[in-house]
Amino acid sequence: MKEHKYILTIAGHDPSGGAGLTSDVKTFEAHGFYGLSVCTAITVQNDIDFKSCFWTEVNVIISQMETLFERFEISVVKIGIVESWSVLLKILNKLHALNSDIKIIVDPIIKATAGFDFHSTENQELFDVIWDKCYLITPNYEEIELLYPEKDIEETIEHISEKTNIYLKGGHRTDKKGWDVLYHNRIVQTNIEPRARQVFDKHGSGCVLSSALASNIALEIELEDAAREAKYYTEQFLNSNETLLGVHQSNLKESV
Repeated sequence: MKEHKYILTIAGHDPSGGAGLTSDVKTFEAHGFYGLSVCTAITVQNDIDFKSCFWTEVNVIISQMETLFERFEISVVKIGIVESWSVLLKILNKLHALNSDIKIIVDPIIKATAGFDFHSTENQELFDVIWDKCYLITPNYEEIELLYPEKDIEETIEHISEKTNIYLKGGHRTDKKGWDVLYHNRIVQTNIEPRARQVFDKHGSGCVLSSALASNIALEIELEDAAREAKYYTEQFLNSNETLLGVHQSNLKESV
């Protein structure tokens, strides 16, 4: 039996299993990884209704992280919901202290689909420091517009691209729905068109996309190819059935 390869998610717990930690670990394992998890929040939700969120204290989050890094070799981390931007910065600082070569993919979840606000965008002075510590962020169009309300979307993309790579999810686009865009190395823009003519909405699809991307990066796939493969894995997940809860199919690689 081949030795496990490990990857970590730092995110909230969704009792329905469609989003958050459970969804991330399912995605990791479909890519051949043993998924580790640190819980940032306990949510009260199902696939259609988000009721409340109970945050994990930051010192408990840090303790969970430290314990895992004592035991496992972790090179890539995906981060989902956190209580605040200041808590996110503490997590990022700790990750870099634990592994100076760590690659961190942040899914900046600001609102749940049901309308629950996770945190505001008032602490903009922290943003540049946060982006510098990330390898990649994966906002959708609504989220990236909320980050810098005083800027238009092109100005926001240009500003963040000076700090980190961006995978901009196109599910909320009005012009080319479903077209995603990868911005990397500050000046490169890669359009990723959908393959499927139609898809069925799924609870937690953003978690799946960012976790698939993290998995491909951990597999050391070149970033543009990693982004395309994550896109098409997510499409497969979306069309796995017609309900709001999708099914993950194995995407194992020979090298794992």
